[in-house]
Amino acid sequence: MIETFIAILLGFGFGFVLERAGFGSGCKLTAQFRLTDWSVFKVMFGAIVFTAVGLYVLELAGLVEAAGIYVPIPYLWAIAAGGALIGAGFAVGGYCPGTSAVGLMTGRIDAIVFFVGLFIGTFIFAGFFPQFDALTTAGEFTKGDRLPEALGVPEWLVLVAMVGAAVGVFVLGGWFERRARAAGQV
Repeated sequence: MIETFIAILLGFGFGFVLERAGFGSGCKLTAQFRLTDWSVFKVMFGAIVFTAVGLYVLELAGLVEAAGIYVPIPYLWAIAAGGALIGAGFAVGGYCPGTSAVGLMTGRIDAIVFFVGLFIGTFIFAGFFPQFDALTTAGEFTKGDRLPEALGVPEWLVLVAMVGAAVGVFVLGGWFERRARAAGQV
């Protein structure tokens, strides 16, 4: 019961942060596809890197056991197909599932339409799931549960690469954003 309450509280907190950051607006989100606003990518990638480094530190401190964290089997072709479909929907509609829920809660008409479409698409997919089953399990990758195991490198090396990539994204994103402002695209 307490876990459910905490999950709901965290969900509302996450939605609040998304809205305060402007991610409940389709205009803000589609700007990342025009390379004029990298804030969504920076926040999401920053959260991934922060979590990865945080889990590593907690594991080193003995507070978290990595083997106790469930990691589902990745199906590479299914991930690629799903990523392409959700990316196309994101680019066309301006929302992802989470940000559409935020936009819905703030009364944005476009988010409501997107959210309804999300539900219709989910039910259609569920209805045809047996026909899609082969795709949802395509490209099973079993070399390792986590990236360091899959690549055969130490975990710290993967984290250093992720932090380096995050710094690169912030620098590159800033460069694109400055160019867009100078060109009057923002």
